[in-house]
Amino acid sequence: MDKFYVITNHTKDENYEVTRAIKKYIEDKGKICILDSERTIPDDTEGVLVIGGDGTLIQASRELLDKKMQLIGINLGTLGYLTEIEMQTVYPALDSLIEDKYTVEERMLLKGILPNGREDVALNDIIVTRYGSLRLIAFRVYVNGELLNTYQADGIILSTPTGSTAYNLSAGGPIVEPTASLIVLTPICSHALNTSSIILSVEDEIVIEIGSRRENEVEEAVVAFDGTDILKMRTGERIRVKKADETMKLMKINQVSFLETLRRKMKGN
Repeated sequence: MDKFYVITNHTKDENYEVTRAIKKYIEDKGKICILDSERTIPDDTEGVLVIGGDGTLIQASRELLDKKMQLIGINLGTLGYLTEIEMQTVYPALDSLIEDKYTVEERMLLKGILPNGREDVALNDIIVTRYGSLRLIAFRVYVNGELLNTYQADGIILSTPTGSTAYNLSAGGPIVEPTASLIVLTPICSHALNTSSIILSVEDEIVIEIGSRRENEVEEAVVAFDGTDILKMRTGERIRVKKADETMKLMKINQVSFLETLRRKMKGN
């Protein structure tokens, strides 16, 4: 790999100390390294280094989706399930990338289609939850046109395998091997005895409709894509969710298995 582009979370590397050190190391090896503060990403970029945490990597993957770039994260955050490179191993990792000693993992995305026709994608999850009021909302969930259930709940999480260790896990959902192809549906604080997650096929289309607990009452909810792009919905409106055509290309240099990473990251939690 000869041409790198670096995206930095400025709150985690305020003085660009880490960023400048990485840029110097790459250029001392005779390669090209461009910072996001210097210019926009060239089309011939071979790899994108994302300095920050999982959130920074997720945001970068969404912003660069149309460019089909391959990314790898350098972890300045906490757990870092997605950001593979830790600071203590950053220079051997850069050597591996320069020497093309890496593989590429493709991660599935979810696409949400809103009532106004707007579309957006998520690497982790699409979440529909109540807005404002503390009371529960009735969420009607349909799978391939058939009613699955009406959840009296705070919200519904639709998660990719990659996002299974995010909000889905906090809400009691299962952990899924990240390269799997499936969709996890997890209710948030459902007012029912059966609050289990449901694993759906990657070919399924899920519709979430905002219901009302009382006749002629209008409820408000919000939908969030990877915790951002938060948009309002009202009673009677629907969002359609299915597997996106696009994928995220994540570079991997370690031979560490997902299970080993999971064991290490969750130790003591």
